[in-house]
Amino acid sequence: MRHVSLLAAALALPLVACIPANDDPHPVAKALPRAEDVQIKLPDNAGAKPGTDVLGETSPWYVVTRQVTRDLNGGTAWVLIVVHSIVQFPPTSHDGDSYTWGPWDGSALDPARYRLVVTELADGSYDWTLDGQSKTQADADFETIISGNAVPGDTEGTGTGDFTIDFDAAERVNPIDNDARGVVAVTYDLPDRHLDMSVSTVEIRDGVEVPVDYEYAYTEGADRAGDMTFAFHGDTDDEGTAAEDAVIRSRWLATGAGRADVRITSGDLGDLQVTASECWDTSFAQVYYADSGDFVTPEGDEANCAFATSDLP
Repeated sequence: MRHVSLLAAALALPLVACIPANDDPHPVAKALPRAEDVQIKLPDNAGAKPGTDVLGETSPWYVVTRQVTRDLNGGTAWVLIVVHSIVQFPPTSHDGDSYTWGPWDGSALDPARYRLVVTELADGSYDWTLDGQSKTQADADFETIISGNAVPGDTEGTGTGDFTIDFDAAERVNPIDNDARGVVAVTYDLPDRHLDMSVSTVEIRDGVEVPVDYEYAYTEGADRAGDMTFAFHGDTDDEGTAAEDAVIRSRWLATGAGRADVRITSGDLGDLQVTASECWDTSFAQVYYADSGDFVTPEGDEANCAFATSDLP
């Protein structure tokens, strides 16, 4: 999701830089999250590197869990924070219940210009789009790159909503700064600290376009306990070309101790199913590992796991 944060920055920061300050932001500002509302609160061992599947070493699947959640949650946060920042300033124009910020570009050398359009709906929610217009083509139309809906909560910072990023549109508007493909659809619920994400994209492997799809769900407890599921459909190995189905579920307690369970099926595996489980303690050291094929020597005792059994969807 590095592409998401970079895209949000490329699209919106020139807007923020060019708009005068405002003491009375548009009401949509209360429906969109602030930085502190989407802060990622993960058990942290920032210097941790993947271990070698040895008891007592930093758990490799803790590192994977932390990286996936930081990347995906962070990309989502970037989009919401940048849009929230824009609407702190006065709109450039409005037509009825529709308000527009921009269009602006960052400099004369920027290959595209952008605008944010927010429309207040009868149900009290807000539709919004971040649109781009290529400067490399004469008379190019604005094209929607990100579209969303924000629903205010009872208090500021407790809203819900969704948005969709069209990376193909982003590249058409600005092929210089964008190289991602596909669509990302996100649904967020700030009061329940829940995030769902669906991604359909294309990766280039050895010069060949390979379709990749994944689903991501994240829930954070009030005590900082968490639950992450990452389901992936795509070619996971270099031995063949068929797409496998893989799912990772990681759960952790407020102490940081946690468990990751993995399952890979179909594709080049045929009828074979591969599963693996790993647990880590409060210092993120591995306390248990086992897999269905004995690919790695089993380590530790499952009784030491923060969660007693695997619970894959």
